[in-house]
Amino acid sequence: MRYDTIGRTYRSTRRPEPRWESAIWSALGDARRIVNVGAGTGSYEPPDHDVVAVEPSAVMVRQRPPGAAPCVRAIAESLPFHEGSFDAALAILTAHHWADVPTGVREMLRVAPRAVLVCCDVEVMAKVWLCRDYVDASALAAEQHVLDHLVALGGEVTTLPVPHDCRDGVMAAFWRRPEAYLDEDVRAGISWFDSIGEAATDTFVERLAADLGSGAWRRRNADLLELDELDAGYRLVVVGDRVPTP
Repeated sequence: MRYDTIGRTYRSTRRPEPRWESAIWSALGDARRIVNVGAGTGSYEPPDHDVVAVEPSAVMVRQRPPGAAPCVRAIAESLPFHEGSFDAALAILTAHHWADVPTGVREMLRVAPRAVLVCCDVEVMAKVWLCRDYVDASALAAEQHVLDHLVALGGEVTTLPVPHDCRDGVMAAFWRRPEAYLDEDVRAGISWFDSIGEAATDTFVERLAADLGSGAWRRRNADLLELDELDAGYRLVVVGDRVPTP
């Protein structure tokens, strides 16, 4: 299980970003019964709702805080619930890890009429300095497949900008705080580094450290230092029942 290896820091490095949390909860609309697929440590699970988490990794399950929603050990492609058991199904930056994305999405829509997912537009992510200057974005190909599939299903897509002080340590969270990527614990919470492998990660760290030390990073990215948020490619997608108008 991949996250039994790379998920050890998630509770400390992957905390909910409040602005994303607000958008995700709004997308859930009036749903009361929610299944969180690939739930990890429980980020973005709405309180005061009837939530059931699905997570295959024991390491991730052990990091769920006291009082978190009950968790079932299962995979997205085979959800152990009856048809229509929930009002909405949630999946946050997890579908690119699934062995079969169409089957996983079908399962979400089998157990709930509305599916709310957060995924990535790789074409946009590839323009962020992290990929543009240091590592080939081809390692993110699986993430583009997720978005393309959801769009083909008629999913409604909304941009989730990354604030400069983003609390959720996703891949592009530190676009204005590059020193953070030199921290091994921060990198352990970003599956992308596992995807590119140890050698490429070591090269990335060495090059970034050198560019920070010489001032080259700041010279190349001076324009970013004036921004409060950045479109790094993160997308909120709703498939199925549409969100009620407030």
